[in-house]
Amino acid sequence: MSHPSHPASSVGALALDAEALYSELLRGVRSMLTPTTRLAGIASGGAWLAERLQHDLGLQGPAGVLSSVMHRDDFAQRGLSASAQTLLPFDVNGADVLVLDDVLYTGRTIRAVLNELFDYGRPASVRLAVLVDRGGRELPVQADFAAARVALPAAQSLALARDEASGKFQFQVQDKD
Repeated sequence: MSHPSHPASSVGALALDAEALYSELLRGVRSMLTPTTRLAGIASGGAWLAERLQHDLGLQGPAGVLSSVMHRDDFAQRGLSASAQTLLPFDVNGADVLVLDDVLYTGRTIRAVLNELFDYGRPASVRLAVLVDRGGRELPVQADFAAARVALPAAQSLALARDEASGKFQFQVQDKD
């Protein structure tokens, strides 16, 4: 069954300019950097953010990618997805890892990627920066930085999309069944 999808700017009073929020995220992440900070984005939206931030901040090497697939608590229902696999091109041990994601909702994906991250070593610290915190937490997880906080009905999902040609971001709101 197809789900109706709308540009986020057309859904009720919700107006989210993903590029403007990215600029705010860039400012926030810049203020959080230390000499040992390593960026790792959650596949796929967070990985896109980490990749672009790595470039825009002039950081050396590629950003890391974290997959939640192997540590999800709904693995039996979801199975293996086609999302990216974890790739951490830095030593996790002793690093200040800044995890990036597009939308923070229940906290379950963050729990899964923390388990994945610790499979690779023991970081000195782990912080979280997101484009949008939509509330609705089921676990005690919060972002150290959120470019925006919005409320959406539980019947809607919010996801980041990236234009392949320009690399520009936009949000898509989708109605769930």
